[in-house]
Amino acid sequence: MSQAIHIASDIRQAHTLPSSFYRSVQVFEQSKENIFARTWHWVAEADVIAEPQQVWPFTLLPGVLDEPLLFTRDVEGQAHCLSNVCTHRGKIVVEQPGKQRLLSCGYHGRCFRLDGRFRSMPQFEGVQNFPSPADDLHSVSFATWLGLLFVSLQPAAPFEEFVRPIVERLSWLPWDTLRFHAEHSQDYDLKAHWALYCDNYLEGFHIPFVHPALNQAIEFNQYEYELYPYCSLQVGVAKEGEPCFRIPSGAPDHGRRIYAYYYWVFPNLMFNVYPWGLSLNVVEPLSHECTRVRFRTYYFADATSDRALNRLDITEMEDEAVVQSVQLGIQSRFYHTGRYSPAQERGVHHFHRLVQQFMQG
Repeated sequence: MSQAIHIASDIRQAHTLPSSFYRSVQVFEQSKENIFARTWHWVAEADVIAEPQQVWPFTLLPGVLDEPLLFTRDVEGQAHCLSNVCTHRGKIVVEQPGKQRLLSCGYHGRCFRLDGRFRSMPQFEGVQNFPSPADDLHSVSFATWLGLLFVSLQPAAPFEEFVRPIVERLSWLPWDTLRFHAEHSQDYDLKAHWALYCDNYLEGFHIPFVHPALNQAIEFNQYEYELYPYCSLQVGVAKEGEPCFRIPSGAPDHGRRIYAYYYWVFPNLMFNVYPWGLSLNVVEPLSHECTRVRFRTYYFADATSDRALNRLDITEMEDEAVVQSVQLGIQSRFYHTGRYSPAQERGVHHFHRLVQQFMQG
């Protein structure tokens, strides 16, 4: 199937991903290794391992990658991301978060240091060429950014390359003051393929038709798109009287009334940056036809809720309705593929080109 995907580089000539990409169980299974194992995923707030000797086990993308992993912070304060699978017989090493001086497998007593290095094993006298590096817990690539933890099993590029455009464009924001707010965070489950949700996010074309309240807040005729190697940006310009950033002189957008920066990072992370803070959307596939979207809200220091925040729930419900309608539509025997608007669907075309690139390995 991956060989059949061809998205022309010229958007004026290109056709969208075929409906079979969204419908095929086989293609979904292939995407697990080709796309999700090679990209970066949000895991948690960094304070889950804020103190030395803290350990925090988790499963990366349950139902998709299903990889048991473990964050630790050693006595020197160094953070690590490790495989949480004992190198003896494969048991999960750490079952619950907490504090530990050593990592000890409860099956046969194999012990590891907090950096994953093998330490000891009872009843192994006489075993030749033991221990070896294969007896250490495998180290996994991770990054800490905005007080958040991100992980990749086999990264196609360093995390910094995925988010560099955000860092460079918005370095003037007080990122270090972001604080998580659980009361404004929520998970949404919808019956649709994960990529359909991303398709919808990546264009503002639908705003006048689907989001009447948002359309009243922004200048649609000034909506902008920018494309980068592993991410893209949509810029919404605020109408008079709507909340907007106070952008300092010297910053790229100084003097402009920016309502929001909508950053998408391949394949499934959305960093929506508003004057009050960050709305992080994590699009987690549950199956080839079900998706969970996790909304995580982070406020800048001294920021307060405003009507832009209050619109998020309404906008999400509107998006879910249209995406689930598309999920029904692509089952049709009469729909195979579509075309792109060069003015409004550059982000979707860019996404589909990355899907093609990763699916072809």
